Amino acid sequence: MGDILLGKSVDYDAPYDPGLLSPIARAAGRDVLAIGSALPFGGCDIWNAYELSWLDSSGKPQVAIGEFRFPAMSPNIVESKSFKLYLNSLNQHRFAEVSDVALTMQRDLAVCVGAPVEILLHLPQQWSRLQTVAPRGHCLDAIAVAIDTYTPAPELLTINSQKHVSQSWFSRLLRSRCPVTGQPDWGTVQIEYRGAEIDPAGLLAYIVSFREHQDFHEHCVERMFVDIMQRCAPQQLTVYARYLRRGGLDINPYRSTELQVPANARFARQ
Repeated sequence: MGDILLGKSVDYDAPYDPGLLSPIARAAGRDVLAIGSALPFGGCDIWNAYELSWLDSSGKPQVAIGEFRFPAMSPNIVESKSFKLYLNSLNQHRFAEVSDVALTMQRDLAVCVGAPVEILLHLPQQWSRLQTVAPRGHCLDAIAVAIDTYTPAPELLTINSQKHVSQSWFSRLLRSRCPVTGQPDWGTVQIEYRGAEIDPAGLLAYIVSFREHQDFHEHCVERMFVDIMQRCAPQQLTVYARYLRRGGLDINPYRSTELQVPANARFARQ
């Protein structure tokens, strides 16, 4: 991570430059989890950009909310500060059509992460449709549980019984930390599974155990997926974290044994 821009003083007024984008190999985080080339999950990382602007052909500023979907199988993620600087570099760049903006970003980001990237631009006249929703499933957060572990502790994950269930849980108590700056990253995590019944108190304590863990959002979710799969062996599993935005960007990793496409639905804190 020696060349990334996070935590460094930079020029926010640079002209359009795709070279600002900094890739980070997913392999580093996956090697720690002993994930090989055959991934145990599918999914994507959904990014939302709320500070996206450019100039039209007459020089008039345009604004949009950008939705970006990076496939989990891509060899790289994009470093978040470099992404913000790249988006800022579009601010004074002229585009003839909105479609040109999307195509330019699609090309540049695909080069950075090493895989195709899906992009939607939500224009102001569409913003009224972007409503917040409640997390899906049952909330873990009211469970009375004593917690004294704040680094990932998979041993907290246990099975209540061999009773076969289909269950959806969520917690708003997820917090991890940036691996470079140490800043807190706040989020809500949804966990859906089918299999032996997982102890909900242990699941809540496990989620809280990420509170002092320093890692990227994507790697945190993959660690959760792998730990739950190894400790509880569900037949089906989905882990979906919705993190709060920082610098106009939010990151929402989704990992699942299922092929379904996740909805990009904002929660109240987002």
